[in-house]
Amino acid sequence: MAVSVQPAPPVPAAPRIAESIVEAIGVDKTYDTGTVQVRALRAVDLAVGRGEMVAIMGPSGCGKTTLLNCLSGLDAIDDGEVVIEGVALSAMSDRERTDYRARRMGFIFQFYNLMPVLTAVENVELPLLVARVRAGDARRRALEALDLVGLVDWASHVPDELSGGQRQRVTIARSLVNEPAIVWADEPTGDLDSENAAEISLLMRRLNVERGVSFLIVTHDISVGRNTDRLVRMVDGEIVEEQLLGEGVRNGRARHAG
Repeated sequence: MAVSVQPAPPVPAAPRIAESIVEAIGVDKTYDTGTVQVRALRAVDLAVGRGEMVAIMGPSGCGKTTLLNCLSGLDAIDDGEVVIEGVALSAMSDRERTDYRARRMGFIFQFYNLMPVLTAVENVELPLLVARVRAGDARRRALEALDLVGLVDWASHVPDELSGGQRQRVTIARSLVNEPAIVWADEPTGDLDSENAAEISLLMRRLNVERGVSFLIVTHDISVGRNTDRLVRMVDGEIVEEQLLGEGVRNGRARHAG
């Protein structure tokens, strides 16, 4: 009598963070100065969920900014993989990565990176014009972005006519004007006094909650870090602790450096 053979049950996939927008898998990065090699990232694993706000903290030189640059595709990696919205960066050409950054990413820098001869609205609309959005549409969207950060009344002012906090708000508006899936922020409050830093931190959080934009923030400011969903700590190119704020350490995975 014939014996029926039942197919083996499928092997379940390895667990992953649901709805990850960006994921680092075993990422290594070494800088070679010609006389010395510096291993900036050491087999880093990190996932950022869609709509999540994550802060990366640690001492100077620990690899925070390098990790941000590698995850955003601004810097190449030596080993491992970076996956954004389900697509490996290594599978994209240079042109495709540049186009993806223009369409799906926003950037906030410590020193604003605003064009001094352009007004606030001209600075905000610049990425859209570079992406060949029609001038009228670009201006409308730039004014809407300035309104989001409370600066529409300052649209015609150049950076020298704005305070540090206002300049950073312009930078945030510019980072949001293309309706990105994720915003990368490198020390966004580093050049601000405590009052303006608190306002910028709260603004980023409000935009994260109201618009569902993911944020990855590199910061030395613990008050900024505590205003996020998850705090990631780095030492010597490694993630040594991840803390879900208000919920203890993520999955019991804290690894303290000895």
